[in-house]
Amino acid sequence: MSSTQWQFPSPSGLFGNVRNSATLRVHRWARRRQGTDAINTTLRPGRVYILPTGVGIVFGLMTFAMLLGSMNYNNNLSFVLTFLLIGIGFVAMHQCQRNLVGLELTFAGTDPVFSGQMVRFRIAITNQAKSARFGIRLYHDKVQSDVYDLQPGESKVFILPMATDRRGWIELDRFGIRTLFPFELFYSWAWLHMDLRGLVYPMPSEDDREPPPTRVAHGHRQHDARGEEDFAGLRRYVEGDSPRHVAWKAYARSGQLLSKQFAGADTSSQWFDFKEIPVADVEDRLSILTRWIVNADRTLKDYGLRLPGNEFPPAHGDAHRRQCLEALALFDKNVS
Repeated sequence: MSSTQWQFPSPSGLFGNVRNSATLRVHRWARRRQGTDAINTTLRPGRVYILPTGVGIVFGLMTFAMLLGSMNYNNNLSFVLTFLLIGIGFVAMHQCQRNLVGLELTFAGTDPVFSGQMVRFRIAITNQAKSARFGIRLYHDKVQSDVYDLQPGESKVFILPMATDRRGWIELDRFGIRTLFPFELFYSWAWLHMDLRGLVYPMPSEDDREPPPTRVAHGHRQHDARGEEDFAGLRRYVEGDSPRHVAWKAYARSGQLLSKQFAGADTSSQWFDFKEIPVADVEDRLSILTRWIVNADRTLKDYGLRLPGNEFPPAHGDAHRRQCLEALALFDKNVS
C-alpha cells in the first residue's frame, strides 16, 4: 500500500472538528434546557450566561500578580490598588450580566426575498427597566447585527441577515444576544429558540424568453383602473391599484382613498403554465415562471398562473404577485 494512502488529519483540522462537535452538543443542551421560546420573550437571570474575555483573563492574572507582590512586600498602597482593581472586576461582572436581564425580545417579521438575496429577520428589543442598556448585539453563527444602546423604556428593531441559496422556507431556529459592557472584561450572552422562518422565492431566470403566445387572451374591461380611454367615475381604492390613478384631490377633501375608473380599454391577460415550458428541470421551470411574473408585474399586465393541482386566475397587484410567488416558492416537486 502506498504511503499516499496514509494521510493523518492536520492538528488544526482535528481541533476544528472537536470544537464543532462540542459547539453542537452545547447547542443541543441549551435547546433541551430552555425549550422553544415564544415570539415575545423576556430574559430571566437564569438564561444569561457570562464568561471572561481574553482581556478579562489578562486583567485577572495581572491583578493576581499584584496581590502576590503586595503580600510579599507588605505595601499598603499596593494593597489598596489591588483591591480597587478586584472591586472593579466584580462590579464589571455584575453589570455585564445585568445589562441583558429583563430585556424583552419580540419577532417583528421578515419580508420575502428571492433566492440568492439576504433575508432580514427583524427582532424588536425593548428595555422595560429604569436604567439604560449599552452595547447590545444579536448574532447567528458568523452573522451579527449592529450594536445599539437602549434607554429606559426604549425599543429598537435589530436586523439579523441570513444568506439564501434555495427557495422555500428558511428557518432561524436559534440566535443569540450578547454584550461586552462595561470595559469588555466579561462576555455575557443568552440563546433564544423562537423557530422563526422567512419565505424565499425562486430566483428569476436570466433567460428572458417570452411566454407562449397561444396563452394570450384579449378582452374588454370596464372595471379596471388601468384603462386609459374614458373616465367612468371613482371607486374605493384596493391594494394593487396604480398610484397614478389615485384621486388625490378627492382624498384631500374627504380623507378617503379613491381610484379613478376608466372604461373602453382593450386589455389582455396572460396565462403562465408550468406544463408548457419546454424545460425538463423543475427548478428551471419555476425560475422561468418567476421571471415572467416579475416582468408582467412591472408592466402592470394581468396574468394567471397554472401549476399542477393549483391555478390562479388572471389578476394584477401586489397581493396577486405575492400569492403566485408564494405558490412557486412552496411548490412540491413530487406533485409535478
